[in-house]
Amino acid sequence: MTTMVQESDVRRHELAGFLRSRRERITPEQVGLPRGRRRRTPGLRREEVAQLSAVGVTWYTWLEQARDIQVSPQVLDAIARALLLDSSERSHLFALAGASDPAPGTPCPTVTPGLRQMLEQLEPIPACIQNSRYDILAHNRTYGRLLCDLDALPPEDRNCMVLAFSNEDWRSAVVDLAASNRMMAAKFRASMAEHLAEPAWKALLARLESSREFREVWARHEVVGQGGKTKHIDNAHVGLLHLEHNNLWLGPKAGPRLVTYVPLDAVSRERLEKLQALASAEV
Repeated sequence: MTTMVQESDVRRHELAGFLRSRRERITPEQVGLPRGRRRRTPGLRREEVAQLSAVGVTWYTWLEQARDIQVSPQVLDAIARALLLDSSERSHLFALAGASDPAPGTPCPTVTPGLRQMLEQLEPIPACIQNSRYDILAHNRTYGRLLCDLDALPPEDRNCMVLAFSNEDWRSAVVDLAASNRMMAAKFRASMAEHLAEPAWKALLARLESSREFREVWARHEVVGQGGKTKHIDNAHVGLLHLEHNNLWLGPKAGPRLVTYVPLDAVSRERLEKLQALASAEV
């Protein structure tokens, strides 16, 4: 027990020193802040980092003081962005904090090589791995062409909520879009209850609220748990698909899950095989 406490203490002090060093190297101008006349602190002030990360000043100060406090991956994500960390620095930050990186564009420890191979083996069944925020962390080729050309999108746009309310290809493929989006918003609200103060969730919500359709659905305050259901998708390449949507959680229920779309009839199976062949030919 003593060894574990000592290791935790070392990690906190290493994390504190790393944050201070990164903060002191950034000029206010780099992050769009005025320098001011009485700036004595090299780089950014603590309160400026807190402001950019959307966290409390006291809380961030405690983090730099190596206090024994809990920090979520989503808050670390916001701090990494505020401090303009590159990929190596970002990985170091999460390693010191003992947390998994939730960013869609970074390798996710949950998505192991074995899971990626399983996604491939499930072909032609469309399958992906999502987190509770609807970020698509990994997918197979058939899923990549199921609702839109997912591989053509930047990683930050590979989020089912964002796509459902803003991507025209995705929206055109969903039969009964209004009902589907209403259900997704209700599931998203239920998931967000445990993450209300986390910057990554708040940033996603702010992005979604640029859609009038989303604002109207969100105002209903509807809540529903995650679960499977029948999906009807009018794929642009192979036509109408009748699929069963299933979730398989890879850890705690609030965490990442394997999402599959199993064909409900022979025609849908044949069309998924054609879609797989099309996606494979494009690689």
